[in-house]
Amino acid sequence: MLTEVELTPAERAAIDSVPTGLYLGGRWRETATTMPVIDPATGRELCAVADASPEDGMAALDAAAAAQHDWAHTPPRERSDILMRAHRMLLDDADRLALIATLEMGKPLAEARGEIGYAAEFFRWFAEEAVRLDGGYMTAPAGGSRFLVARQPVGPSLLITPWNFPMAMGTRKIGPALAAGCTCVIKPAEQTPLCTLALAEILHAAGVPAGVVNVVTTSDPERLMTPMILDERSRKLSFTGSTAVGKKLLEQCARTVMRTSMELGGNAPFLVFDDADLDAAVEGALAAKMRNIGQACTAANRIFVQRGVIDDFADRLAARMAALPLGRGTEPGVVVGPLIDADAVTKVTSLVADARARGARVLLGGDPIDDPGNFYPPTVLVDVPDDAQMCRTEIFGPVASITGFDTESEAVSRANDTPYGLVGYVFTESLRRGLRVCEALETGMVGLNQGVVSNPAAPFGGVKQSGLGREGGLLGIDEFLETKYIGVQL
Repeated sequence: MLTEVELTPAERAAIDSVPTGLYLGGRWRETATTMPVIDPATGRELCAVADASPEDGMAALDAAAAAQHDWAHTPPRERSDILMRAHRMLLDDADRLALIATLEMGKPLAEARGEIGYAAEFFRWFAEEAVRLDGGYMTAPAGGSRFLVARQPVGPSLLITPWNFPMAMGTRKIGPALAAGCTCVIKPAEQTPLCTLALAEILHAAGVPAGVVNVVTTSDPERLMTPMILDERSRKLSFTGSTAVGKKLLEQCARTVMRTSMELGGNAPFLVFDDADLDAAVEGALAAKMRNIGQACTAANRIFVQRGVIDDFADRLAARMAALPLGRGTEPGVVVGPLIDADAVTKVTSLVADARARGARVLLGGDPIDDPGNFYPPTVLVDVPDDAQMCRTEIFGPVASITGFDTESEAVSRANDTPYGLVGYVFTESLRRGLRVCEALETGMVGLNQGVVSNPAAPFGGVKQSGLGREGGLLGIDEFLETKYIGVQL
C-alpha cells in the first residue's frame, strides 16, 4: 500500500493548490472514484485526482460542442487577449508550476522552470497568430466570377497529451485550438494530470468562457476517449504519444473521417563528422540526449561518430555525463532525476543488457541503481551494433548509444534505416556537407550544429511513422482550421 510522501511545506502547498476534480463547462466536478498521482522519485502517493468515466467524457464533449458557436464567433482580438493573459499568468506563477511538474514527473526543478517558460511561449505565439488568420480573393481565370477563400475553425477538438512535458504539451495544443476558434476537451497522461489541472485553473482566471476548455483525467484512456472519438461532433484529434497508440487512434478517427494531428515516436540519429567542433558536438549530444532525463521523442537515440574521432568524442561525452548529479528533482544541483515509473527502468535495463550481450562496450554506468525511486544512472555505450534493440526503439532514458561510421553515404543510409523520422542532428564544420546531409535525412526536423530544435515559432513534427501534421510555427494553427472556397458570380 502506497503511503503519502513526506513533503516539505512548500511542496505540500504546491500539491494542495491544484484542483483535483474534472473541469467541465467552466466548473469543477468530483467523480465517484479517484486515481493516485505518484512521485517517481519515491514511488509514493502525492495526492488523488478524479478518475473520469465515459459518461464524464461525454459531458465534457457536450460542454465543448455547446460552446463552439459562440467561441468561433468571438472576435480574434478577444481570443488573443485571453491567451496573452494566460501567458503572463504562467510566467508569474512559474515557481509553483515548476514545483508541481517536478513532483509529479521527476524532472529537475531548473528544467521544470524552463518548461514553464517554454509552455508560456506557445500561448504568446498563438495569441499573435489569432489576429493574423488570412484568406484570399482572386479573379477566376476565365473572368466573370470571383473566388473567395475563408479559413474557419474545424470545431470541437480532442487533445491528448503525454507525461514527459505535461505543461508544454498542453499549451502547444490548447494555444492553436483557442486561437483558431475551436473549443476542446483535453486528456492529460494519467501519470501527470496535475499540470493540466493547474493550467485549466489559469485559463479560467484568464477569462476563457465556460465550455471552451474542458479537462478529463482518467486511469483508463481507451474506455474514456473511444466514445468521444466516435461521436461526430468531435472534429479534430491532436495526439502526442507512442506510434502504436497513434495507429489505433487513426483507425478510430477514420470511421468519422476526423482531422488528425499525430506527434508520435522518434529514433533520432545524431551524426558527428570528423571535421566537427568536438566541444560543440559533445555539448550538443548532452543536450539532445539528456533533456528530460532522456525521456523525449527528440532525444538522440543513435549517435553515429566518424571513426577518426569516435574514441575522443565518446571519452568526452562519458566524462560530461559522469559529472551530472543524480537525485530527486527538488534537490539543489540535481541534473538527472528519476524515470517516470518502474516499467521505464525495466525497459532501459533490458535495452542496455541486450546491447552488452551483442558486443557493446560500457564506458559509463550500465547497471540499475538499487535504491528507492525510479532512478537509472547516466550510461554511455560504444560500438553498439545496428541490430541492438535500442537502435530500433526509443530508449527513453539517460543512455547514450554510440557507434562508428566511415563515409557520409554510410552515415546517411544508417540514419535513415528506421521507420521513424522525427528529428536528426548533424555536426560538421563544412557548410556543403551540412546542407547535403540535412537534405538527405528522412526527418521532419534537423538540428545542424545544435542539440535542441524545439521552439514555439518553428514547425514541430515528423515524417514516416513519426507522425502527421505540425505543431508550432506558422503551420501550427492550420491544423485547427478548415479552408472554405466561395465562388461569386458577377
